Amino acid sequence: MTSTADRPDTGRRRRAPADLGPWILAGVAATALAVGLAELLAWVTGPVGAPLTAVGGVIVDAVPAPVKDAAIALFGTADKLVLLLVMAAGLVAVGTGIGAAQRANPPMGTVLLGVLGLLGLLAVLTRAGPTVADTVPVVVGTGAGALFLTVLTRRTAPSAQPGAALDRRGFVRVSAAAAVLGAAAGVAGRWAAAAAARAPAARDLLRIPAPAVRDPVPAGADLGVADVEPWLTPADDFYRIDTALSVPRIDVDAWELRLHGMVERELTLRFDDLTARPLLERIVTLACVSNPVGGDLVGNAVWTGVPIRDLLAEAGPSAEADMVLSTSEDGFTASTPLEALTDPGRDSLLAVTMNGEPLPFEHGYPVRMVVPGLYGYVSATKWVVDLEVTRFDRAEAYWTSRGWTARGPIKMSSRIEVPAEGGRTEAGPAVLAGTAWAQHTGIAAVQVSVDGGPWQDAELGSVGTDDTWRQWVLRADLPGGRHTARVRAVDRDGTVQTAEQAPPAPDGASGWHERTFTVA
Repeated sequence: MTSTADRPDTGRRRRAPADLGPWILAGVAATALAVGLAELLAWVTGPVGAPLTAVGGVIVDAVPAPVKDAAIALFGTADKLVLLLVMAAGLVAVGTGIGAAQRANPPMGTVLLGVLGLLGLLAVLTRAGPTVADTVPVVVGTGAGALFLTVLTRRTAPSAQPGAALDRRGFVRVSAAAAVLGAAAGVAGRWAAAAAARAPAARDLLRIPAPAVRDPVPAGADLGVADVEPWLTPADDFYRIDTALSVPRIDVDAWELRLHGMVERELTLRFDDLTARPLLERIVTLACVSNPVGGDLVGNAVWTGVPIRDLLAEAGPSAEADMVLSTSEDGFTASTPLEALTDPGRDSLLAVTMNGEPLPFEHGYPVRMVVPGLYGYVSATKWVVDLEVTRFDRAEAYWTSRGWTARGPIKMSSRIEVPAEGGRTEAGPAVLAGTAWAQHTGIAAVQVSVDGGPWQDAELGSVGTDDTWRQWVLRADLPGGRHTARVRAVDRDGTVQTAEQAPPAPDGASGWHERTFTVA
């Protein structure tokens, strides 16, 4: 006689995996599906609806200034990539919690996924100019992730139909496939959005008139010393520091600039209106306020555009106004002193080209601001769409509200680029070289001290205007062994660069740059 206990129970329903691991995988998979599908859909609806970009923007806005400074100092222009990787790790952690909650008490994991989607939706709505279409990616993505987790849970429940039930192996396989699919969708979405933002067709078809006034590169500006940054920085090598996690996609035919506020006449300009005006070409060195002593967040380029002072003259600023608040397509704002934009001796531009080509997408296409002598955070607004004439006591810009000073004049700086820190150089004589800058005042001299000895005047490259950096080189007879050199600059007013060490916050780094090297 065979007992009931000895018979195979072909009718018993398979149950969900008892161990936590498969459920963690399921939670991560549901999260990946939700976020990945949303990123892919945002390629169609527009970058404002991309959840990673929106949440990243909220994080950037909320993080204290010292943390931002540390991130820029540590990661440089890779800071945005690092933020995305940290966010991805955070999503894995959240997915782990969702899976654990779904195992312990269904449908709690699905509810948590819905909360995650709601937070993403709120982040999208905080971005500049969201539309109903921008909410679609997060809503659809969250719904897809929740549906996946719900169906997966039901197919492992005791009540599941025999043909639809999943055993542990099937559960893991389905979850792994969903995780891969979600990750692939996310990567594809971001790649497609980036490719669309850099689509060459519209940019390459632009025909921008030649400048009415040119600014030729002066002979002898580049001293030709190996391993010193070129006097003109190629666009691909120009530093990029901004708050945009994804490059704005702007249709040049739809671009519009509004100039308003404390003015007699409000102006609205389209791209063709701007380029129909006489264009001015100027070589200007830009610098980021986050640049540490000796850092590389500085670059020199040829910019072509319309003088902002001409537009302001047409608008007629109020005598009480003292600031222009510029706004980017992505919502970033900068506060520029009105006097810097109306100064007839300072060619502040609405630039449309960089080094003879339409602006690169990452550097502000189709229009950006270039203001000599001011750090970028108060002047170099990319993707600019709005200029409001106002007062410093009435409006506060993005970085000013985070503890940085409001006006941002560039501090005189110099750096040693050759030899490299800890590097070796040949004797007879040893070559020390680098660059120095004091935009809108100009560099008159660069001096180098080796091992605490007397200051020696370096040879300077030629310069066309005071708005560009200058290369320098010193050839010194040094004995073999280890040496330390430091550099300082002197501007055209006779001011000597300060030795006082200061961090970038709140108004720019200061101090003498030094390098230690060995003479072979």
